[in-house]
Amino acid sequence: MAVVTLGAHILDVLARPVPGLAAGQGAVVVDEIRATAAGAAAGTAVALARLGNDVVSVGAIGDDDLGDLLVTIMTRNGVDVRGLVRRTAAQTAASILPVPAGGRRGDGDGPVLHAPGANLTLTAGAVGPGLLGAASFVHLGGPDVTSGLNDPAFFAMLAAARETGTVVTMDPLSAMPDLLAGAAAFLPHVDHFLPDEEQAAAMTGEDDPEKAARTLLAQGPATVVVTLGGDGSLVATGPADAPAVHRLPALPVEVVDTTGCGDAYCAGFITGLAHGRDVLESARWGTAAAATVAQGLGSDACLTGLDDVLRMLN
Repeated sequence: MAVVTLGAHILDVLARPVPGLAAGQGAVVVDEIRATAAGAAAGTAVALARLGNDVVSVGAIGDDDLGDLLVTIMTRNGVDVRGLVRRTAAQTAASILPVPAGGRRGDGDGPVLHAPGANLTLTAGAVGPGLLGAASFVHLGGPDVTSGLNDPAFFAMLAAARETGTVVTMDPLSAMPDLLAGAAAFLPHVDHFLPDEEQAAAMTGEDDPEKAARTLLAQGPATVVVTLGGDGSLVATGPADAPAVHRLPALPVEVVDTTGCGDAYCAGFITGLAHGRDVLESARWGTAAAATVAQGLGSDACLTGLDDVLRMLN
């Protein structure tokens, strides 16, 4: 088994381009509407599978039509979904995202509508015995919104898996300081942490991404990769008092939608590690995967395979 993705599973419904939502009930005609597997576990799982990895995804979804659609999308993309538990008392987490022309949301673009749903019910009991230790990689996607995993029993599972050689990566989902404070408890059990710039600042109080990365390294990970949107990413690895720090530029592409670029970056990064690349080269693979996804609508856009992604680096 290559990768287990564990955490937030969300069904995204996206529309583009949406020129702002004015008052009134008239129809807004758009070019495209899509439903995709999203969330820092489900979105990353699909991206990993499209990059050629064997993936098992673990999480909690509702016993509802939204859950059925999410399972169908993930299965069609080659993800093993037997680790998903169905909840009768909670709906599948879902979001509705109006995407403006140019792909990057700002003031006036209308709200993202989000129902947290069953993600809030995920606990360590959903993780099968021995599952983490059988994986080469475990990706914790959104532990800030799956607070039921903030449990000594789950941390013991991670510790046991790492002792047998499993590599643990982690990517938060929200930008809410209270939720991210809970995610900090996972850092001693993580090898590679991949927050975005806003999340790193919220967790450390440092607006400078290099200072934030140093602070996060001191909490346990061997590597911190801070993604910076259109400014690329910062890779810090080694001891917190004297890490090696590199900045990687973003690749120049025509941006359609930035939704899911962080998930794609994580998938590319993990894929690089799985192919024996070092941390910096793996971050370049992540950069290329994110740039690929940015060229279409949704978290899986334009990902047709690893070879096409790597051609972007030539």
